Amino acid sequence: MKMIRMGAFNALAGQGATPYLFPMASPEIEALTQALARLPGLGPRSARRAVLHLLKKREAALGPLRAALEAVDERLETCGICGNVDTANPCAICADPRRDQRSLCVVEEVADLWALERSRLFPGRFHVLGGRLSALEGVRPEDLAIDALVARIEAGGIDEVVLAMNATLEGQTTAHYLADRIERFPVRVTQLAHGLPVGGELDYLDEGTLAQALRARRPVA
Repeated sequence: MKMIRMGAFNALAGQGATPYLFPMASPEIEALTQALARLPGLGPRSARRAVLHLLKKREAALGPLRAALEAVDERLETCGICGNVDTANPCAICADPRRDQRSLCVVEEVADLWALERSRLFPGRFHVLGGRLSALEGVRPEDLAIDALVARIEAGGIDEVVLAMNATLEGQTTAHYLADRIERFPVRVTQLAHGLPVGGELDYLDEGTLAQALRARRPVA
């Protein structure tokens, strides 16, 4: 049987011939693919590969994934103190009496908190803003957990506030805004220093780089 090249295929289609149409994926598979494609770091092609893997390894992959997603949906909640995500409220970090109550590290997102926790170098507590100031995206101070941060500092017992913002324009703008908001309190305000590249985001940095940035933190100018 002779193979029809694409040029001939298109010519046949242009002459009114009906080309063979491959069957589309079922609505369920398409919905799963689209849901995965909306996740950070996954595009349509990666999502399709992930779906095919799940379908191929249904017992080994799809079942555990379904159980994990159901558990997350039912049990996870946001910590009312710091904004972390955990199965308890307060979260394990806020409830741990061994943490240094005098040091508070402010981060943009929960992913940044987790990244710093993996370094195992910061013994204090955290505060998640839930984003960063951005004129382009319309994110204002009232859209972030800044008032809650000020209230925690105002309550007393905190000696140092570490502004662990990402090294982006928006991150540094947020850090300077926070420094201005809390300068009236008798606390030492520091920020991450050497090892944090300009434009870098904490969640993508290795533990060694984060460790260096934590050790070399400096007062906010």
